Amino acid sequence: MSLERIDKLLSHEGFGTRKGVKKLLRVSEVLVNGNRVTDSGFTVNPDKDEISVDGQVLNIKKNLYIMMNKKCGYVSANKDGLHPTVFDLLSDEYRTVFLQENLHLVGRLDMDTEGLLLFTTDGKFIHKATAPKTHLPKSYFVRIKKAENLQRQKTIEEAFKGGIRIPREDNEDEADCKPADIEWSGENECILTITEGKYHQVKRMFRAVDNEVVYLKRLSIGSLKLDENLALGEFRELSDQEVEALQIFPEK
Repeated sequence: MSLERIDKLLSHEGFGTRKGVKKLLRVSEVLVNGNRVTDSGFTVNPDKDEISVDGQVLNIKKNLYIMMNKKCGYVSANKDGLHPTVFDLLSDEYRTVFLQENLHLVGRLDMDTEGLLLFTTDGKFIHKATAPKTHLPKSYFVRIKKAENLQRQKTIEEAFKGGIRIPREDNEDEADCKPADIEWSGENECILTITEGKYHQVKRMFRAVDNEVVYLKRLSIGSLKLDENLALGEFRELSDQEVEALQIFPEK
């Protein structure tokens, strides 16, 4: 991590404007590795230096990863004029100026879809994870409207494995999907794993086989699985082990 001016860093962490931080440095005890700093141009390494303000050590993480169990009714966006967003579910500690500018979603879920949603400030990871050539697998629990017998299930399985063509929806044209795997757990329930993220893809895949998705929940992204202990709308930061595993992408 490159060095950063302390006034800029403290401003990003919610301690006021750059001008306000200059005053803070004069009147408060701001320590870097135990040494008081009063110069607003003093540079620090956020990943290595311990920074405290009036005895409170700051927990500064540039590469932050958050897992959320999204609930229905929330839009996967930072702002929306009509509906609440998934960012509204985050607590105040994730509303610093820095995070408001740099915390982004890795992919999206429809407003009526539940399950695993990933936030991060790691721009390089977002770019690689969402690149079409990466083919990052994502698994979903799907409940469909019409029950399918074993013969129909086999037909659907083969169609999905062959790369089904999905119908037009809204402004999106017809499209061919990459091969997908399906595991049935009942006549109208299954786990579907896809490696791309076309608009309303799962719903359109089942429309293409004359059925309708009535409930959809994302269970995993790559190696990351939804924490079953998270209630709908709850979230937590990823462990170091989860972050490390998440960086391993499938071979092309």
